[in-house]
Amino acid sequence: MARRVAVIGSGHTRFGVLPEGPRALLRSAVDRAVGSVDRGVERTALEEGFLGTLGIAGWQLGNVSAVLAEELGRTGLPVSHVENACASAGFALRAGILAIESGRRELVVVAGVEKMTDAPSPRRRYWLGVSGDTEWERLAGLTFAGVYGLLASRHMHELGTPPEALAEVAVKNHANARLNPNAHFQKAVSREEVLASPRVAAPLGLLDCCPVTDGAAAVLLASEETARRYTDRPILVAGVGAASDTLAVQERATLTGLPATRRAAAEAFRDAPIGRDDIDLVEAHDCFTIAELLALEDLGFAAPGEAAQWTLSGATRIGGRLPVNPDGGLKAKGHPIGATGVSQVHEIVLQLRGEAGPRQVAGARHALAHNVGGSGASATVTLFSAGAG
Repeated sequence: MARRVAVIGSGHTRFGVLPEGPRALLRSAVDRAVGSVDRGVERTALEEGFLGTLGIAGWQLGNVSAVLAEELGRTGLPVSHVENACASAGFALRAGILAIESGRRELVVVAGVEKMTDAPSPRRRYWLGVSGDTEWERLAGLTFAGVYGLLASRHMHELGTPPEALAEVAVKNHANARLNPNAHFQKAVSREEVLASPRVAAPLGLLDCCPVTDGAAAVLLASEETARRYTDRPILVAGVGAASDTLAVQERATLTGLPATRRAAAEAFRDAPIGRDDIDLVEAHDCFTIAELLALEDLGFAAPGEAAQWTLSGATRIGGRLPVNPDGGLKAKGHPIGATGVSQVHEIVLQLRGEAGPRQVAGARHALAHNVGGSGASATVTLFSAGAG
């Protein structure tokens, strides 16, 4: 049986349009992660690193994994660069978990970073578009937002999802982000404002889309036995799953869900000691508002077509039946691509330790993180539980 893995520390920078470069952002995130460990940890104890990033936009750092070792002050540390589009950090996290489960490592660092806002708009659009199919979709003029616009249109057509449900995702996540000092957007929006926002890729408007964001996040992972030396409050990994799908959406059997998410969730829950009914909060990959609705259904919390009513009923708000994205999600907290999957874990650590302040989900003990690459060609699902003191 695989050894259990725990998160013993986490760090997070502010997300937004930031003056710092990727090195400074990464340094800040890992410094905060190391500094957050209850009984302290020597950097020399770290045995390996995993870094998620798509490419840091205009900086074009080639062998970027070496930068993580440098900013840790651990030149010589083996570090792997993991790139799976928007799920880069989720897959980096999975790699770190597997390294410890195997018995090969006792203590590793997983980080994610992206510097996106320095590139001009045309380059950003091109750069983000390469997360999908460039051979057909891009040549046909389909943008990243355009792909999710197609998914939203099909979901509305087949399952009757009203535009008000998409708007409510934005309203909720902006409200949550106002409670998160690290969030990119800290401004409330109304349902009317979302519905009236300029069209980007019908039916999606500007306020249905996540922002272009800079930022970094980092976590320290340890075996459960090792974790007890550093903290009495380990956050245990209860399950992990990953899966893929065709790169191009036109090759898929359905446009009303992401099969990679379904497969990843099935694997994560398969051997986990907890089930869906135990989950107290979800960090879902809501790069566009429709993506949060798809996540609720693909993860198995709502039946196909039911996520809209869940959302409109208030069930996914803090204090509701299943809070989703209490940190504001990608939609309002921001989406620095390579950092997102680790950022989700940072929020889960705060929530399961009861340290999330005004956005705290009362009594949270179990949580799920869901990270998607591109338009669903790759996905990870990771389950977490608060460890006993």
